[in-house]
Amino acid sequence: MSENKEPHVVKFVYDFTEGNKDLKDLLGGKGANLAEMTNLGLPVPPGFTITTEACKVYLDSGAEPAALRDEVSAHLDALESRMGKKLGQADNPLLVSVRSGAKFSMPGMMDTVLNIGLSDKSVQGLAKQAGDDRFAWDSYRRLIQMFGKTVLGVDGDLFEEALDKAKEAKKVTVDTDLEAADLKKLVTTFKKIVKKEAGRDFPQDPREQMDLAIKAVFDSWNGDRAKLYRRQERIPGDLGTAVNICSMVFGNLGPDSGTGVAFTRDPASGHQGVYGDYLQNAQGEDVVAGIRNTVPLAELESIDKKSYDQLMQIMETLENHYKDLCDIEFTIERGQLWMLQTRVGKRTAGAAFRIATQLVDQGLIDETEALQRVTGAQLAQLMFPRFDETAKVEQVARGIAASPGAAVGKAVFDSYTAVKWSRSGEKVILVRRETNPDDLDGMIAAEGILTSRGGKTSHAAVVARGMGKTCVCGAEELEVDTKRRRMTVPGGHVVEEGDVISIDGSSGKVYLGEVPVVPSPVVEYFEGRMHPGADDADELVEAVHRMMAFADRKRRLRVRANADNAEDALRARRFGAQGIGLCRTEHMFLGERREMVEKLILADTEEEREAALSELLPLQKKDFVELFEAMDGLPVTIRLLDPPLHEFLPDITELSVRVALAESRQEPHENDLRLLQAVHRLHEQNPMLGLRGVRLGLVIPGLFTMQVRAIAEAAAERKAAKGDPRAEIMIPLVGTVQELEIVREEADQVIAEVQAATGTELKLAIGTMIELPRAALTAGQIAEAAEFFSFGTNDLTQTVWGFSRDDVEASFFTAYLEKGIFGVSPFETIDKDGVGSLVKLAAEAGRRTRPDLKLGVCGEHGGDPESVHFFHEVGLDYVSCSPFRIPVARLEAGRAATQSEGSDHR
Repeated sequence: MSENKEPHVVKFVYDFTEGNKDLKDLLGGKGANLAEMTNLGLPVPPGFTITTEACKVYLDSGAEPAALRDEVSAHLDALESRMGKKLGQADNPLLVSVRSGAKFSMPGMMDTVLNIGLSDKSVQGLAKQAGDDRFAWDSYRRLIQMFGKTVLGVDGDLFEEALDKAKEAKKVTVDTDLEAADLKKLVTTFKKIVKKEAGRDFPQDPREQMDLAIKAVFDSWNGDRAKLYRRQERIPGDLGTAVNICSMVFGNLGPDSGTGVAFTRDPASGHQGVYGDYLQNAQGEDVVAGIRNTVPLAELESIDKKSYDQLMQIMETLENHYKDLCDIEFTIERGQLWMLQTRVGKRTAGAAFRIATQLVDQGLIDETEALQRVTGAQLAQLMFPRFDETAKVEQVARGIAASPGAAVGKAVFDSYTAVKWSRSGEKVILVRRETNPDDLDGMIAAEGILTSRGGKTSHAAVVARGMGKTCVCGAEELEVDTKRRRMTVPGGHVVEEGDVISIDGSSGKVYLGEVPVVPSPVVEYFEGRMHPGADDADELVEAVHRMMAFADRKRRLRVRANADNAEDALRARRFGAQGIGLCRTEHMFLGERREMVEKLILADTEEEREAALSELLPLQKKDFVELFEAMDGLPVTIRLLDPPLHEFLPDITELSVRVALAESRQEPHENDLRLLQAVHRLHEQNPMLGLRGVRLGLVIPGLFTMQVRAIAEAAAERKAAKGDPRAEIMIPLVGTVQELEIVREEADQVIAEVQAATGTELKLAIGTMIELPRAALTAGQIAEAAEFFSFGTNDLTQTVWGFSRDDVEASFFTAYLEKGIFGVSPFETIDKDGVGSLVKLAAEAGRRTRPDLKLGVCGEHGGDPESVHFFHEVGLDYVSCSPFRIPVARLEAGRAATQSEGSDHR
């Protein structure tokens, strides 16, 4: 016998009495919180919520769900019965607001219409009901203005211009000084504007007003500003918005009425107290629009003590209930307090850390929950120095905020000058059209980097973030002339080399002259120069200290540093690094050593090659000794030489010009000619996919074995000095296990020779980077010859997507972000579906072959908060990032661990 089942009926409308704060997916944040406050018995004007599901149907099909109109009618009938009024009736009108309300707060991004239900007839009834003609006509003009702009698409400036003319005619400056007769005339003017611009009359049917307003709110989900905001905040585009229909309460009924915004704590500092603004005789949008000056919320006590006391009690109730800072909107209607909205309030980074620890101390939340209340992005904000906001400044340009912070210095236009001036004690800003690896010395020496080209993943941006260096990229308004050592700013002003400029890496702004900088106490804490104390700065340090200590206790992922010298290694260790996950040996070959590598690459005979290697070996060994000393007792993963060949060779164009000029002048040029022939022979169309990494080590005999010998001898020397070196040798760009096997065999032989020569036992792990799709797909085979994998997610992203990292951002990344193809650059946050899938696959395959295989990541993603959570989920052992990002990675690793615990418990 078949079982009869009733068809599932989808419910599209919920009364405020039916929902709760846990239904944000369905009712949106505003609707869920209005329902929650109703359940708590707080004074919320009655109303109902149309769900996000109804919005999704509308957006998918272009039409509202068939059942929606009847459901809205049923809830409207119930609301009218409860209020004893009818929507828009002539003698006793019910008025409602129609407000958006998505799951995530999107302040000001979507639409709201107040005073729905007013018409030429009902405005008379409202005047009689309120005993105030002015109030009624003011409410009506507000409706036509909001409805015309929001629903009918009329240019809002037309209404504002008409309002300004009315005030000029009356010789007043604020709209509250307009009288009923003035506002009645303004209503007539507004209706004419609607008729002319929208091609239709302002609707007099109150139900038509409400239905059109509902559709307008649905449509606003896909408005330009809403889409832009979602991209910036990484809010999914398929959530839809709820619509809240709420009976109107009026703050513009006279001096015993008003509207305001309140916070249960200061969102800027986190301190407890009375924070917010209040405006008498006003509706909510007046506070936001800044039409009139508000008064501090504390003054409400002297204006209306009864409402003030009730509000304070409600604020305490809400904070204890939500266990967090609450942002509250309220209206007072002739002495009656009404709650219009509450939500967990946005806060500054400093306030987030303070509030989290305060709530723990008050027993409202535990440390696990507190850790979820702060983020790595907030911690990063706290670590960067910042400009004094009170200073007078002259802004001349704005670029891309590539690496946060505030930097002041003399403009210099090449790396050599940056280093020279810096060594003389000058603070400099390196200004370039764009940077390249040869600029590294100058970037290190500079206080900050400014480029007129490039974006957030350009060379300048990536390196600057890695060093914790302030950087503004892509300031296209600037004309940078490196030959004449100057740049021209908008307006024609010329900045010569040596002129002082200031750049703000948090906003992308560029200033002339020196803007005073305020240091970050949080960095001083991580550097060991500041300890938790009692004053305001120390209070923040105390909060950060407590959150970091808890994160360290909870996290499973270890955090290492990307560091290439002892100075960076020591700083990383102070910041909490548990080793070095990536030492890029190519950075040790820049500057004067570059010529030695050039000799090695261009050597024609074995003697020439041996001479070049002999010259490099002691320098490399010294580098490694210093590194092992700085990181004594902790693992140090050293990547053998990796960059494209062309980075060590002269520029082919410059060399060709030099040879041609020498020939025309009949000057000796044999060496340059020989060099040019070699460069032509080695020239590559796509060097990033050419002779680099393991391929270079296999083609140039002795290169990798020289580096392995330097590592082994350095480790032996440190052991002899009673140190505890823990070196790991990493082979880059491996695509097949055979490459690794050949290099490993040679490396093992060198290590054995050093052991025999020094009488020191050396345990040097040998592993590889997984940075090619083929390596990830054959990871099970590669693990047979590797003791560890480190995922090079920068190159893996390039090769999976087929992107040239140096080119794509400038050419089409902006368009991809604007069109929503990317929510965020895949070089900034790991592409979980593509690149992430290969990481997961390789990790699982590698451990099937070698269960004790150590797994880490050393790409740029190692310090990205969202990516750290992914690496925790797929079971990596550690992440490695720039020294400055180490605290961020530590915090996020702790947050990832506590989130996993919560998922397991559920």
